[in-house]
Amino acid sequence: MADGPGRPVLRAVAPADWPLWREARIASLTASPEAFKARLADWERGGEEQWRARFDDPAAYGVLAVLGARPVGLAAGLLAPDAVPELRSVWVAPDARGHGLAARLIASVESWAHGTGAGVLRLSVLASNVPAITLYERLGYAPDGGAGQELFMTKELSD
Repeated sequence: MADGPGRPVLRAVAPADWPLWREARIASLTASPEAFKARLADWERGGEEQWRARFDDPAAYGVLAVLGARPVGLAAGLLAPDAVPELRSVWVAPDARGHGLAARLIASVESWAHGTGAGVLRLSVLASNVPAITLYERLGYAPDGGAGQELFMTKELSD
């Protein structure tokens, strides 16, 4: 199905998109605080510089799902200090779930990671977040250790 009025459009984030990213990130931390290590208090008062800095970094990628003018999902990719790309901050608004949007967002980050020349994408997820773990496993991610409350998962990126 093509993107249209009833289907969210995926949009790679540029530094100028910081207000839309901020809106989506605050919505994610408000609607699903149990899904993230980050807390709303860590980000809600951040100024423009804090939000822009994420996408001024050439080692960062962000993608938003936008329906009309409203962000309904997001995902990010970051190169870790060891140069392995990581999937971060995946979220879909409750009223937009159940239509494959998370898989589309994740696929966008996978494409970015593959474009960096990486052969693997990794993530960490709270071990208590069973719906996310189930989604990641369905998309080909496999457990790869853990620490504390986090489970690490990886996926081999195909050529």
